Amino acid sequence: MTKRNPLTDYYNDTYEKQPQAYPGIQSEMKPVPDCGETSYKGNDKLKGKKALVTGGDSGIGRAAAIAYAKEGADVAINYISDEQADAEDVKKVIEEAGQKCILIPGDLRDREFPKKLVEQAYKALEGLDILVLNAGMQQYEYDIQNLAEENLRDTFEVNVFAGVSIVQEALNYLESGSSIIFTSSIQGVKPSQHLVDYAMTKSCNISITISLAAQLGEKGIRVNCVAPGPVWTPLQISGGQPQENIPNFGKNQPLQRAGQPVELADVYVLLASDNASFITGQVYGVTGGSPIN
Repeated sequence: MTKRNPLTDYYNDTYEKQPQAYPGIQSEMKPVPDCGETSYKGNDKLKGKKALVTGGDSGIGRAAAIAYAKEGADVAINYISDEQADAEDVKKVIEEAGQKCILIPGDLRDREFPKKLVEQAYKALEGLDILVLNAGMQQYEYDIQNLAEENLRDTFEVNVFAGVSIVQEALNYLESGSSIIFTSSIQGVKPSQHLVDYAMTKSCNISITISLAAQLGEKGIRVNCVAPGPVWTPLQISGGQPQENIPNFGKNQPLQRAGQPVELADVYVLLASDNASFITGQVYGVTGGSPIN
């Protein structure tokens, strides 16, 4: 039996500084994150299910979308139009897995878009069972006096308000047995000084998870949350971290490296699957060792 060494079996070297404009293009990163394109192996855990994943073109959302397809689900992916190349690439991976992939570009800061997104995904997939609210905005700022109101509003629009709007619309379609999954962050419980607004929104993601789990339990709809630590995604190199932090990104964790998106895929699969029938209102930390409680 082959055993994975968590210290060495994924990328553990330093990273090059590589600034990109937000939201960042994954295919241009060095190294390109492992989102499970070839490394994730499915076992029909989600056969016949229909999933909508926001921010599904790259990073953690991409890893979840690919894993869902390899587990037998059809997937709709939302992303910003600037990320079209990454979205087309993940669509190819999903279709090669034998599943349907619907690409729905659109800006979650547009208050009218979330409703249209859910409607389009439901109609195109002919159903909706899994909702992954993963899209995020993160722009570092060390000085609160320099935190622009526009940036503050954009971060809350994408990370909080859009999620609420999407859930409100999705509840017109989700039935008993459905699953809602928020992507929070270790920042939601252990905020960094340079991510004030982002950390606030990630706390909101945890709070709404617990509230909605209590509210929707009687409908048989489960609500959970994943709280990643440092993971190698376009979010980090497109303003999420100062460039001087990139070379040693993640090396301060007990496992001494940043995670790869595929390493979170199994958690998203579990929470979406019927195997998690008694799991709701929970926050799963995937951090490389830093505690979330």
